[in-house]
Amino acid sequence: MWRRHQFSLKPRSRGFHLVTREVLDALPDLVEIDTGLLHLQLMHTSASLTLNENADSDVRHDMALFADKLAPANLAGMRHTLEGPDDMPAHVLASLFGTELTIAVERGELLTGTWQGIWLGEHRERGGTRRVTATLLGE
Repeated sequence: MWRRHQFSLKPRSRGFHLVTREVLDALPDLVEIDTGLLHLQLMHTSASLTLNENADSDVRHDMALFADKLAPANLAGMRHTLEGPDDMPAHVLASLFGTELTIAVERGELLTGTWQGIWLGEHRERGGTRRVTATLLGE
């Protein structure tokens, strides 16, 4: 079975946000897959998807702090500044964290570790609604 869905994640502030529930709600036919894969592709170049800690929000806070140090706004010498000082750092972070995620599916559920959840990394101050293409493959 192959299925493709497109859905949107609600706008969020800059930082890392747990979006597992929002993704699952957009994929009602996930329950039909006994063994398979879910591939998520974020259709943007200034945000990211990653799999990380789902229990302690301090981890998301600390990751945002690290990201700000890794790709600071207003870095001297940046040329791509027409869309604001947060745009080029957002592109850097999207490339480093990635915009795609593939997760195993077993018996209609994501096969993640106990403390793993899907994060949206919003790297712009006002990134807006983020579009996702989800592809399900399985039997």
